[in-house]
Amino acid sequence: MRIDKYLWCVRACKTRSAAAEYCKNGRVWINRESTKASREVKTGDGISVRKRPVGFTLRVTAFPVSRVGARDVGRYVQDITAPEEIEKLEMLRLQRAAARPSGLGRPTKRERRELDDFLFQELDAEE
Repeated sequence: MRIDKYLWCVRACKTRSAAAEYCKNGRVWINRESTKASREVKTGDGISVRKRPVGFTLRVTAFPVSRVGARDVGRYVQDITAPEEIEKLEMLRLQRAAARPSGLGRPTKRERRELDDFLFQELDAEE
């Protein structure tokens, strides 16, 4: 199976054209070699996909007939991503959750004081 089709089928990319674009831009490697979208994937191959700023590592276990549901992805691919990369992803999620939504303007005096208390409570505890 082609690498772009495989990445799309196992939900590593939202669209097949996005998977092909990742290959074209050098963000996909098979067994540590940069690859084209037309490269054939074999069982046991290691695939690395760089989705900024996180790099995911997958191992091919089987080939789906077509795109599979999220529950069934585990039958076809084994996620062997390093724990450090998963921590990066979690940190990004936390940053987005902590960010102030746009359009709310500047924080009020009360909100600023609450934010300062929250941010600097760790520094006070260390001293």
